[in-house]
Amino acid sequence: MVGGKIMSPAKEAILERIRNGLKDVPEDEFQKLPPIDRGYQQTGGLSAKERIIQFAGRLSEYRATVTVINEQDLSRAVGEACIVQNVKRLVVPAGLPAGWIPENPDNPEVIKDAVTGGKPLTYRELDESQGVLTGCALAVAQTGTIILKGGPAQGRRVLTLLPDFHLCVVYAEQIVGIIPEAFSKLEKPLLDSGPPVTFISGPSATSDIELSRVEGVHGPRRLHVVIVEN
Repeated sequence: MVGGKIMSPAKEAILERIRNGLKDVPEDEFQKLPPIDRGYQQTGGLSAKERIIQFAGRLSEYRATVTVINEQDLSRAVGEACIVQNVKRLVVPAGLPAGWIPENPDNPEVIKDAVTGGKPLTYRELDESQGVLTGCALAVAQTGTIILKGGPAQGRRVLTLLPDFHLCVVYAEQIVGIIPEAFSKLEKPLLDSGPPVTFISGPSATSDIELSRVEGVHGPRRLHVVIVEN
């Protein structure tokens, strides 16, 4: 337990090994460690519009599909994305706004994941679905990164790892300029509750296998980001 919070056995074991490895180090040796330089850039200088343009551009470089819309067109954009991707069974997390789901005959079957007060979907059920719709916690313009931390409309980490298609809604005010800004905004909620955080930069891919790009190794092969402007 650290700071009154219960840690997993694995974390406890790791910290115990670190403590054992350092127990012979004199206390004054720790005082000699140099201070950490925090002189790096911590905020971006782009306007809100410029952040949207940069974020969309980075996502396109990652082979993600990007749509920029006004909020009144959100449900229509979600419906059109599902039609294009032939998604008939769409998983949504708890807390997803009802207004995001289009009301028309072509609307996919919505499968809700009950995180609290009910039974969550099994891994098989998630794998057999054709896509997942989520929101996000933050996004980073400079790197084209989407950040999920399990909050409302984001759901469990596994929701965005098993389905083959991830449709993510990002509001303009959620887009920050650079990574240090994102960490600054995430610091307090993470220290308070410690949820797992997922950083997504484009569809899942790796080049570890003979330096050939392989998509869908540890997440969805297809990523569609809907950016909602004010």
